[in-house]
Amino acid sequence: MPSSSEVTRLLAAAHDGDHAALGAVLPLLYAELHALAHRQRRRLGGPATLNTTALLHEAYEKLAHHDGTYASRPHFFRVAAYAMRQILVDYARAQLTAKRGAGEAATTFDEWAVAGEGRPAEVVAIDEALTRLAALDARQAQVVELRYFGGFTLAETADLLGVSPSTAARAWTVARAWLQQALRDAS
Repeated sequence: MPSSSEVTRLLAAAHDGDHAALGAVLPLLYAELHALAHRQRRRLGGPATLNTTALLHEAYEKLAHHDGTYASRPHFFRVAAYAMRQILVDYARAQLTAKRGAGEAATTFDEWAVAGEGRPAEVVAIDEALTRLAALDARQAQVVELRYFGGFTLAETADLLGVSPSTAARAWTVARAWLQQALRDAS
């Protein structure tokens, strides 16, 4: 595992416009990105054509061509979690287009969090509800994105957002309740 100071130094250089630094930091974080992709796939499922390595490589491509720069290691991983969310939602939408929903029953946010494997309609519904939540409370949406789509623990989420674990826990609790209601209203 690369030292945090080396990653921070490279991200700072990339932030200052050094494109070679970004190219150097991505391979250093490959193992961590692979673990993130694995958590995403294990938790959210997805089509057989999108295995962990495929998800990682698609996210890697997005990260390498990200329009902005990465201000810090936590910022980098927030962007990585978002990129993987986008990829999984795009694949879920493609499945829905192919299947036209196939009569899937609506579920609550908590039920889907446990049983989301192969349920593209719920991936899309969660994404749409999360987008609406972001307009109301960006922090709550970020907590959900990191916990749910990123597979990070509460402590890791708090660290990535630069907030206390209790603040992250409160945001997670409120956001889950809001999402459950939003999904009930949508079904």
